[in-house]
Amino acid sequence: EVQLVESGGGLVQAGGSLRLSCAASGFTFDDYAIGWFRQAPGKEREGVSCISSSDGSTNYADSVKGRFTLARDNAKNMVYLQMNSLKPEDTAVYYCNAHTIVILTPFDYWGQGTQVTVSS
Repeated sequence: EVQLVESGGGLVQAGGSLRLSCAASGFTFDDYAIGWFRQAPGKEREGVSCISSSDGSTNYADSVKGRFTLARDNAKNMVYLQMNSLKPEDTAVYYCNAHTIVILTPFDYWGQGTQVTVSS
């Protein structure tokens, strides 16, 4: 059974930090790019950051660049999103996503989400 389980969300004051974790199981973790998305109330889900399956290269949304850091541990099937200097506009449910393409067919798995609330 494929599972992505997020943890580490919570309530933090503006300027604080949180580290989100995503634990993966049930698929070949090394073959998948991993991304974090977030969805605030009344807004569409947006991409926050992603890390490749091949060389571990990362990309970040402009809104989090310089504040968030994404890393993966393939030995543990884990991904970590370190979030520093948090702002109230970072408040959202954060989702972990695993993505790959096999013979032109995309495969995507999602976690259930973890709530991050940043108070001003």
